[in-house]
Amino acid sequence: MSSRRSIYYNPAAANQHLNLTLPAGVTEFHQSLPNYAPTPLVSLPDVATELGVRAVLVKDESNRFGLPSFKVLGASWGCFRAIRQKLELPSEVKLDQLSKEAKRNSITLVTASEGNHGRAVAFMARLLGIEAQIFVSCSMPEATIKLITSEGAQVVVVQGDYDKAVQDASDRATAEKNALLIQDTAFEGYEEIPSWIVDGYSTLMNEAQQQAIQMGLLPTVMITPVGVGSLAHAVAKHCKSCEPPLSMVAVEPDSAPCLSSSLRAGKSIPVRTSSTIMNGMNCGTVSSTAWPDLQRSVDACITISSYESHRAVEDLTSKSIRAGPCGGASLAALRKLATDKDSSLLDTSSVVVLLSTEGAREYTVPRDVSAEDAVTLTQTLTQIDSSNPTLSVDDGTGEIKIAEYLEAWFAHRDIEHHRVEPISGRPSVVGVLRGSGEGKSIMFNGHVDTVSLTSYEADPLSGTIHMKNGQQAVFGRGSLDMKGGLAAALATVATIKANGQTLRGDIIVAAVSDEEDASQGTRDILAAGWRADAAVVAEPTSHAIATAHKGFVWVQVDILGVAAHGSDPAAGEDAILQAWRFLQALEEYQAKLPTDDLLGQGSLHCGLIKGGQEPSSYPERCTITVEFRTVPAQTEESILSDLSSMLRKIGQETPNFKYSEPRVTMSRPTQKLETDHPFVEKAVACGSTVLKNKPVVQSMPFWCDAALLGQAGIPSIVFGPCGDGLHAKEEWVSVASLRQMQEIYTLLALDFCS
Repeated sequence: MSSRRSIYYNPAAANQHLNLTLPAGVTEFHQSLPNYAPTPLVSLPDVATELGVRAVLVKDESNRFGLPSFKVLGASWGCFRAIRQKLELPSEVKLDQLSKEAKRNSITLVTASEGNHGRAVAFMARLLGIEAQIFVSCSMPEATIKLITSEGAQVVVVQGDYDKAVQDASDRATAEKNALLIQDTAFEGYEEIPSWIVDGYSTLMNEAQQQAIQMGLLPTVMITPVGVGSLAHAVAKHCKSCEPPLSMVAVEPDSAPCLSSSLRAGKSIPVRTSSTIMNGMNCGTVSSTAWPDLQRSVDACITISSYESHRAVEDLTSKSIRAGPCGGASLAALRKLATDKDSSLLDTSSVVVLLSTEGAREYTVPRDVSAEDAVTLTQTLTQIDSSNPTLSVDDGTGEIKIAEYLEAWFAHRDIEHHRVEPISGRPSVVGVLRGSGEGKSIMFNGHVDTVSLTSYEADPLSGTIHMKNGQQAVFGRGSLDMKGGLAAALATVATIKANGQTLRGDIIVAAVSDEEDASQGTRDILAAGWRADAAVVAEPTSHAIATAHKGFVWVQVDILGVAAHGSDPAAGEDAILQAWRFLQALEEYQAKLPTDDLLGQGSLHCGLIKGGQEPSSYPERCTITVEFRTVPAQTEESILSDLSSMLRKIGQETPNFKYSEPRVTMSRPTQKLETDHPFVEKAVACGSTVLKNKPVVQSMPFWCDAALLGQAGIPSIVFGPCGDGLHAKEEWVSVASLRQMQEIYTLLALDFCS
């Protein structure tokens, strides 16, 4: 059973009739434009046979007036009507006269777009000989921007999403006297022009209906992509004014489900969107004029992943239909509808019309987000380069791509998720499987960054499975540290959601950035207010439960000298030579460091020493960086106080010994949770059930983000899979262990959050 977002069904839509008067003169207007021709309606008999329906017909909108999209139908009619109204021209005005008057009045067309609508408005501006300004989000691919500018338009890139672009375009049109906003989404106070754009799409419906009839077929189901809802509104008008009415199926990206979310809520609500290859459908708010009719008329609403759209594009391409991702969305939705056990919209008599709304274009091939098990998820996450960009001298790619994948993974399942990115380019993603709110919450914390790929001997991004030490293992950089543990946590929420289990408490998965360097991600999510009643850090522990680890403090001390030429000992004082006194005192101090009953004695070492410029000069400074691995009895203040006393004593004994006050450059707290804490006992019980033996409860030598969670008041353990090769030339995680950790995490979440 899958945890993906379910299909929304509205049984009442089957009997919905929209007694609408279709706009007059639209098709005639389009026929008057240069190079008008109906787009093809292509039959796919093999798909119909596969899915058990009478016919599948694709309305191929890959070439409208030389543009790769249907959008020009609505944009052209909207521009024509808007200019005609603004200049008070008669209804029978011809295009050449409209152009002359528009140029004389310096009309500028303004719009916001995810791609094809903006290019269509730019096309009309060029046809009329006037200017166009197209506002686009900063996430728009450069290739798409170039296509818009190729029509002669000015493109304005907005630092925000599509909804922000709409607002900025509206503001620009309001501020400029001769500017006209030609927007295909309606909002309060702006509804007339969007309604004309919807009317413009009626030409597409009329063509498809007539072409099907000429084939001896009468459509029964029409599937349409949805962005802001303008095309969907036109489809609703067509489907529900036919006799008998057609079933209307809407399809959206998982990552931009504004219509789906609104239909479920019973009211129009905005949603936050994230990246998708279906650019023209990446909209967060349904057009206000479209919403009432869509709420009544949509029989089913389906969301799909970018990967499903990509596979549909491949399928259509194999049948000589040059579709882009928005165009492939309808076929992907049909396949989902045909396999859904709750669907009653298709049978052997169904004639399905798919609207393929755009032509082929370049896009980055997406990854499949359907994986639900820990092993496949580990393979997928390992294949995404997320090497830390600030950790080593080798530049890493950072966490953006893996964060985008996780956003898409959560969106595919309609699981609440949040991108936390106070530092641009270093995102973390928090997913939340909500409970009823009456129970305790658990957080699974896993970092998505890895160390450098350059030290890996084979392909660091393979994610392949082969044998190691007599067992199957997933190989690749980060497979063990710690994408495997994170994958087990993701699989846990997928399993619980798929099984329909309702908990009282929330399950939170925090996929955090930058743990390998500065732990920025966990610090960011804590600063953003994320908390839980307990946490599991899924670092690899070979099935042991770690309740404690040391902290660390980095302290720099400058021993000061006097710079002089090497030939003038009377003038110079050698800072490096004087540093031995401090180093000797450190060695004596080390033996007196405090001891903890679980963690043992604190430790220190001199990790870095730097001084001098060249051999022929006395060095004026010697900087020593000391790392302390700390136990709970030690604090930054106590360490600085001890070092200051040590330096002061040396200075008193040696008059020419000079120094700067010690300073902390980095500090992380210790982690210590009592071994008999109730959460530890629950984890032991769940581990024992799955592993058939009691997990060892222990401390661990290395530091991790559990300390930050503990410092924030969240009881935390470290508990993860088996493997080997952390930061080494070969890294792997046990397949059997991944499956066991998924089972353990699931038991623990169900127990703790019930």
